Amino acid sequence: MPEDIRFSLRNVTCFYGERVAVRQLTMDIPAQGVTAFIGPSGCGKSTILRCLNRMNDVVPGFSLTGQVLLDGEDLYGEAQDPVLVRRRVGMVFQRSNPFPTSIFNNVAYGLKLHFKLSRAQLELEVEAALRAAALWEEVRDRLHAPALRLSGGQQQRLCIARALAVKPEVMLFDEPASALDPLATAKVEELVMELGRRMTVVIVTHNLAQASRVADRTAFFLRGELIEMRPTVELFTNPQRPETEAYLRGRPV
Repeated sequence: MPEDIRFSLRNVTCFYGERVAVRQLTMDIPAQGVTAFIGPSGCGKSTILRCLNRMNDVVPGFSLTGQVLLDGEDLYGEAQDPVLVRRRVGMVFQRSNPFPTSIFNNVAYGLKLHFKLSRAQLELEVEAALRAAALWEEVRDRLHAPALRLSGGQQQRLCIARALAVKPEVMLFDEPASALDPLATAKVEELVMELGRRMTVVIVTHNLAQASRVADRTAFFLRGELIEMRPTVELFTNPQRPETEAYLRGRPV
C-alpha cells in the first residue's frame, strides 16, 4: 500500500441484521489531513466511521464483508485485538462522555490501562494531552475537580484529550460539535484542523459549512453508497455528480 494512504476499504458491505447499511464501498483515506464524511441522515457515513476502529463490533446484529485495511493490515483479521485497534484509532462522539471522576483521572484512564508509568510520568503525559486538546490553561489549577463541572465545550475537549493521551495514529470525530455553541464549536474546529496537520483525522458532519472549513477532502454518501470523494474545494465548487450538486444546493436527492 502506498505510504500516503492510511485506510483502504475494499468492497465493504455493512449489515444490521438483514438490513444493508453500506453497499460495496471502496475508498482510500490519506494518511495526512482531515477527511470529512457528509450526506443525509441514514446514508451510512457514521457506520463507515465506526468501521475504522471496530466500534460497530459492540452493536448487536452488525456484520461486515470486504476488507478494511489500516496501513495494509486487515482490521477485521483474526489476529486483531479490537482493544488495541481502538488505541491506534481514537474516537470522539457526538456528545461528550466524560467519566464521573476528576479531570486528571479522565485523561489518565487510558494511560494507566495501556502503559506502566510513574506518577511523575503520568502527570507529564496528562499535561501533554490537555495541551494537545487546547484545554490545559483552562484547567491546570483544578485538575482534581469533577470533570462534569466543565462546560459542554470543555467536556468535549477533555474527551479529545483522553483519546489523544494514548497517542493514537488516527482520530475519528462523529459530529463532535453538534451540541456546542458557536464559540465552543470554533475551538473544536481549530483543534480538528491542528490535529490534521500531524495525523490522520476523519470527521462526520451534517454541517456543510463546517466540512468546508476543516476538511482537506470530502466524501459524499447517499443511501449507503459513496457518490464521490474529492478535495473539499473542488467538491463544493465543482461537484462531478448531480446527486452531490443537489445535496449541496439543498435540493431533494
